[in-house]
Amino acid sequence: MKYRHRFHAGSFADVHKHVALLALLAALQRKDSGFLYLETHAGRGAYDLTRPATQAGRTARDGLAHLAAAAPATAELRHYLTQLKQLRAQLGNPHAYAGSPLLAAAQLRPQDRAVLLEILPSEARALARMLRGYARAHVEEGDGFERLRAYLPPRERRSLVFIDPPYEERADFERVAQACQEALRRLRSAVVTVWYPIKEARTTDTWLARLAQILACENLVSEWWLYPRDSRVALNGSGLLILNPPYQCGAHMQLWLAELHAQFNSAGTGGMSVRTLPSAD
Repeated sequence: MKYRHRFHAGSFADVHKHVALLALLAALQRKDSGFLYLETHAGRGAYDLTRPATQAGRTARDGLAHLAAAAPATAELRHYLTQLKQLRAQLGNPHAYAGSPLLAAAQLRPQDRAVLLEILPSEARALARMLRGYARAHVEEGDGFERLRAYLPPRERRSLVFIDPPYEERADFERVAQACQEALRRLRSAVVTVWYPIKEARTTDTWLARLAQILACENLVSEWWLYPRDSRVALNGSGLLILNPPYQCGAHMQLWLAELHAQFNSAGTGGMSVRTLPSAD
């Protein structure tokens, strides 16, 4: 199952991970000291949900419009919608969808910085053009799994590492596990966030159980699915593994994810969970 950023821009999975990303950035900014935002698979920065006019694009556009019309109660969802609206105005396109690198770059304070890694040359060039006005964001063309170690530990001694590969090959799951280990080895306190697709729940659960055994740190797993977790739909659900989650991250996520699920789960076939993986003890 492939998950290219442009194929699923604005989908329920994007909403899940981007609301969480903005919440994590806000949590890190409760302290005055700066941090490094490091993204391993950045993409091109923004996508037009009308070009081409695919069913996925229309579904994403309609879902976002429905969420905005619902006037969310939780601060995290309101913040997400506000940022998306502001970036659409900045881009001059009401149907644009801001990817994680653009969302993150727009949040940076003078003491923060971002390094955005992208292996595809055309995507890296497009992202660099997109971020020309963001002096605190640096785009590098390269393999994010390999280049991660070049930036950790950062001079700021604080970091949010965001790992979101396309999962075009099953080996990507192993590379994610290795990247998590390497990130924590270089900066034990790093907040590491991994997005993963939910396609075969048993495979995913086995992978998460293995990670719990090899990563000895606090963790949080957030999963949201709109279709049965072992159905043959292309993308059944969205998962986030957060290592060293900020204080009360899970409690707040329970609230905003429940509200998000209520807005998107019109078919009544989905579900959500926010939990901690059992330790190796």
